[in-house]
Amino acid sequence: MRLDDEAPSSNIEDRTGGGGRGGFGLPAAGLLGLVGSRFGCGGIIALVVVAMLLGLNPLQLLGDGQLTAPAPRQQQSAPAGGAASTIDPQVKDMVARVLGSTERRWTALFARSGERYVEPRLVLYTENDRSGCGAAQAAMGPFYCPADQRIYLDVTFFNELATRFRAQGDFAAAYVIAHEVGHHVQTLTGINEKVRRAQANASEAEGNALQVKMELQADCYAGVWARNDENLMEPGDLEEGLTAAAAIGDDTLQKAAGRRPVPESFTHGSAAQRVEWLRRGYQSGDPAACDTFAAGR
Repeated sequence: MRLDDEAPSSNIEDRTGGGGRGGFGLPAAGLLGLVGSRFGCGGIIALVVVAMLLGLNPLQLLGDGQLTAPAPRQQQSAPAGGAASTIDPQVKDMVARVLGSTERRWTALFARSGERYVEPRLVLYTENDRSGCGAAQAAMGPFYCPADQRIYLDVTFFNELATRFRAQGDFAAAYVIAHEVGHHVQTLTGINEKVRRAQANASEAEGNALQVKMELQADCYAGVWARNDENLMEPGDLEEGLTAAAAIGDDTLQKAAGRRPVPESFTHGSAAQRVEWLRRGYQSGDPAACDTFAAGR
């Protein structure tokens, strides 16, 4: 990607270097709200798979479900206690420039419809932290919290993306960020709230199907962003993103865990679906083309 001409975002909170701030439980509803907004690359799916194999309630591995949500934390731009940041400066610069690019493209896209885009903040942390939705832990992978409109990203994730999921390249990493920004767009447009209300009265299978549509739309929005930044993409970049999308399809992850893929249990979509919607967003460059809810199953 050509990021040199992209101005870095100022909406970065660097909480690395503080040694972690400890996780905590949430009521089941709050925890599932957080799980539903994650990128889906990492440990949550693995934990759920392990729980199912052991015959346990997945919530037992995710939190005790007894504690209440924490009081809102103060905004901060540096680790508590003045501890030095532990993130590679080049990685931090890349994250800031990608986020800055999404801010400018989505601001322009919202303006076309006479709407105002409210920028999210992105929190960089190590090992564990706290969000408005509950615990932020490295095993959960990147996620977006609608309660505080922040994206949470453990700084070791990009290495995991390249090694564990074999999705290398700067655009693969940018796709992760843009996907979470896509969830922020869903919050601003009211889609997130509508889906949560529908899920409250749905069966487990129906709720999962709605969640899949949410995630695929976020993939599509990531493609829309990339297409609207004309100076960003270089040959091979899109392929990097498609490789990442395929690597974190629910069927791919279930097979990697030694299980037969069960479509009714999918929460993020199959590899083919994720590739299709990322590509569709990129080819169209139009958010209107990302109506996964009107598309067939």
